[in-house]
Amino acid sequence: MSWFLAFAGFAALIVLHEFGHFAAAKAVGMKVTRFNLFFPPHLFTVRRGETDYGIGAIPLGGYVKIVGMNPQEDIPEEDVPRAYYNQPVWKRLVVIGAGPAMNILLAFLILFVLFAAKGAATDNGSVGSVQKGSAAAGVLKPDDTIVSVDGVRGDSARLRQQIGTHTCADGVKAKGCVAATPATVVVKRDGQLETLKVSPRYDPTAVNTDGSKGRMLIGFTFGYVYDPLPVGRAASRSVTGMWDVSKATVSAITKLFYDSSARKNVSGVVGSYETTRQSFQQDDIVLALQILALISLSLAIVNLFPFLPLDGGHIFWALAEKVRGRPIPFRVMEQASYVGFILVIAVFFIGFTNDIDRLRGAGFGVK
Repeated sequence: MSWFLAFAGFAALIVLHEFGHFAAAKAVGMKVTRFNLFFPPHLFTVRRGETDYGIGAIPLGGYVKIVGMNPQEDIPEEDVPRAYYNQPVWKRLVVIGAGPAMNILLAFLILFVLFAAKGAATDNGSVGSVQKGSAAAGVLKPDDTIVSVDGVRGDSARLRQQIGTHTCADGVKAKGCVAATPATVVVKRDGQLETLKVSPRYDPTAVNTDGSKGRMLIGFTFGYVYDPLPVGRAASRSVTGMWDVSKATVSAITKLFYDSSARKNVSGVVGSYETTRQSFQQDDIVLALQILALISLSLAIVNLFPFLPLDGGHIFWALAEKVRGRPIPFRVMEQASYVGFILVIAVFFIGFTNDIDRLRGAGFGVK
């Protein structure tokens, strides 16, 4: 069932994105000859009016075919007035922008409903789960209440900070190195206080509150409770979260050009799909929906980068035409599209190879 749910979620993201292009093109009078989920060869196709609707065999995306998207396309005389490049710039911007807009809207709606109906997750001071093979494995137990760490009390952030004060025995930060002194963790278990010793280990991939990476961990997650938010706060929290993710996504993509560690963290279609599937398999519908919302938002952001054949590339050249006052030569756009195509393929290849490495290893570690 988890495979089907993850597949259905990704199909919905693609359909809604392409439906945005399709509906906008129809609304402004352009001729749409095909609406396709996934890429050919076609498994199913049916014609309704002037449009063929189909499902392809390669589940890597989808597309809408609008007459005249290629300025050199041979167009029947009766279709020339409805061709894409014969339309005003504003119509082209509406059609191209509608796809990413649908993904942004979907991400907002998912997050809004989760915040309003389920609520925002708040740490409750208990142990939610213990990572297998970690320092805490066999020491801490789920539902233990963390009272203090090294005598320090406070919220989860303060306790994490205290764990992070421990340093490796030789003073050198290396992956998996063990702290020189163990952390003293006092927990409340079955109504009784217990004092436990856990030696933190250094994880270079762990993210700190300031965005930097690398800190000492003992290998557990805090439990949490949900606090439903009023409608206004749910909307505000959704927008704020989406803005933070957007900034992080743009920053991460920019780092691909100069940071090898950033390239190692890229996930492709396989990785995103598998992470979502694992979430459904764990019966964590909230987490799965959050992941789909983030993927939908990321899909919109990536598509808005100003490179052909991405949506952002079409928007960029339409705006360039508006500023220039006359159409941009197709030769110029064609040459620019080569660069964009290479960049898109490069990112896809990096993500795909990373996915293969993860599948050969320990998986994607949703927990």
